[in-house]
Order: sequence, then C-alpha cells, then structure tokens
Amino acid sequence: MTNLEKILDSNIRKVPDFPKKGILFYDITSLVMNPECFDLIINEMLSYYKDIKIDAVIAAESRGFIFASPFCLKKKIPLILARKKGKLPGKTFSKSYLLEYGEATIEIHKDDLLKVNNILIVDDLVATGGTLKAIADIVEENEKKVSGIFCVIGLPFLNYDKLLGKYNIKTLINYHSE
Repeated sequence: MTNLEKILDSNIRKVPDFPKKGILFYDITSLVMNPECFDLIINEMLSYYKDIKIDAVIAAESRGFIFASPFCLKKKIPLILARKKGKLPGKTFSKSYLLEYGEATIEIHKDDLLKVNNILIVDDLVATGGTLKAIADIVEENEKKVSGIFCVIGLPFLNYDKLLGKYNIKTLINYHSE
C-alpha cells in the first residue's frame, strides 16, 4: 500500500451492512470532512491529468460533484452534471442502465456537450461501472472523446473492467474484496 493509499484508507469510513445486509459501504464523507485529505485528492487529480487534454468534466450525481467541482475550478474548465432522470430542466441526452436490482437512467443537458470534445468523467467510487458506462456512452454517441475516468475508490472485485476496460480509469485506492 502506498502512502497515499494508507492515508485514504485510514480516513475512509467503512460501514458494514449498509445500505443492506452483507454490503460494506465505503463512505467518502469522512474524506471531505478532513480538509487535508480532500486537498490531497484534488492535488492528485491535478497532477495525474496535467498533461491530458480535457475540455470539461462530467460529474456523476451526486458524490462525483464533490471531487469534480474543485478540480474544474482549478483547471478553469466547465463542469457538466450527469443527473438522475427528471432532475435537469432542459433538453437532455439520457441513457438507461442496469443496477443490481432494477434499472436507472442518467441524463446530461444537450447544450452542455456542444462546445467540448475531450471529457473526463468523475465519480467518488466505481463498483460495477454501470453509471460510468452510461455516461461514457452518451459522450461517445455525441462524437466526443472520453479522456479518462476518475474515481477516488475502486472495487475491482465487482469487475467494472468488463464494462469500462477500454477507458483510462484512475482510482486512488482499490479494495479487493467485500
């Protein structure tokens, strides 16, 4: 484990049996409650993507907003919100995807994709990859490029690489079992 991973691991609250029995929930709110950890994460993002062409960031609702916002502000690039169906007031692109129990739909304002080409997708955690794949599909269906996918936490044992394997995925810490 790297020093960064040790710092993150010691500051990520692990909540057993949430949201249901048998699930270990990795709670990032403890990271953003610690200004030093939060700053460390944003600085890691800035360092990692300093030489990668990014015109905008699409942040997944809602915890992706937390990490994408300061990153975009520092990079002086637009922040595009990917929200649950029915939460955006304008005309949207939408994509439905499967969840563990059912289906969900993610939406992005059509106008937000007009003037950007190279897009970084940001969320707090990648598990199965369904939400991120739906966002990537919207990007690519609109002839834009996914420059990468960033998540603070990765759960590779849930096989997100099966859906997202063609993308450059950056995680700061991975947990390899439940």
